[in-house]
Amino acid sequence: MTTTVAVIVAAGRGARALGTDGIPKQYRNIGGTSVLAHSLDALTRHPGIDAVEVVVNPGDRGLYEAAARPFAAGLLKPVEGGTTRQVSVRRGLEALSATAPDRVLIHDAARPFLSADLITRMIAALDEQPGAIAAEPVTDTLKRSSTDGTISETVDRAGLWRAQTPQAFRYAAILDAHRRAEQMGLGDFTDDAGLAEWAGLPVKLVASTSMNMKLTTADDLALAERLLGPHLMEPRNGTGFDVHAFAPGNSVWLCGVEIAHTHRLEGHSDADVGLHALTDAILGAIGQGDIGEHFPPSDPQWRGAPSRIFLADAGARVRALKGQISNVDVSLLCEAPKIGPHREAMRLAVAAILGIEVGRVGVKATTMEGLGFVGRREGIAALASATVLLPR
Repeated sequence: MTTTVAVIVAAGRGARALGTDGIPKQYRNIGGTSVLAHSLDALTRHPGIDAVEVVVNPGDRGLYEAAARPFAAGLLKPVEGGTTRQVSVRRGLEALSATAPDRVLIHDAARPFLSADLITRMIAALDEQPGAIAAEPVTDTLKRSSTDGTISETVDRAGLWRAQTPQAFRYAAILDAHRRAEQMGLGDFTDDAGLAEWAGLPVKLVASTSMNMKLTTADDLALAERLLGPHLMEPRNGTGFDVHAFAPGNSVWLCGVEIAHTHRLEGHSDADVGLHALTDAILGAIGQGDIGEHFPPSDPQWRGAPSRIFLADAGARVRALKGQISNVDVSLLCEAPKIGPHREAMRLAVAAILGIEVGRVGVKATTMEGLGFVGRREGIAALASATVLLPR
């Protein structure tokens, strides 16, 4: 069976777009989610891609885990990158040697607008040649400068293309080319197509557009945010409510955090009342039923299941609609345990499950002043709301 693996190169530091908080550009947020997550979404959902591997900087492992968590089912173990892009790509290719896929797509994490159509055409191009690159024909008039900053000549643009990614290759051929370049001490190739040319591999040009832009500077990030901005989307709001009774036990799960307590919550899964309410809120916002419809309690496979599975599924449904989660909010109604000491851990857990910024997550709690089943400490209830942006 022919297999195709995508390798995303995300080990660079991107100094020209590095934020004041030190976060590299591939982990900065555009359109409510990280730059890297946009490529992960496109590649993990494409039917022609069997698996995705990400090459990361070892210092960014926490940022990577947060960005990648919603796509974990389609990801291979991340690979530690090197000091140059060429080294990082070679390490990514070497990590695939045990399974040796037939084809590999190499993509820069800093290009978040990767389309399914381009992925399809890149894969198809390998039926004709051992290599292919996404590229855009040059349409601007080109000038060469002299040392004093004036024009020395006009360059003929006929036949010139701007190289992009993904760049696709038959796996064995590009791995061999990388190994030979390393053995000869050649490490200054700026892309894999250049290395393939050096190795004598024909590389097919696959027409792309300027929408497949690379984010290099802070201005590029601002432009990407405008392209993904709310003026292209419409808001949808959803609400959720859930309640679970106490049962004998010694801890409860609330909003993805286990808290020691005198009881547990009774339920078919882990009975995380906060995540259940929030899952329903997101499903309601996109008009896709409720948690019981997708994960019926009559199905034994969900017995004792962690509720993060349900919430992650709701988030994936939003992404499948090309939508974004703008913000979510959970209110826990309980007399005990105390929520305050665990609030930030809960916000972080929800943000990680949904792949959104923690600033878009609200968690709060209130007692019932001794009234009703909550006031009698018979159980915990939760109210949740979610605002989702969907394409008009």
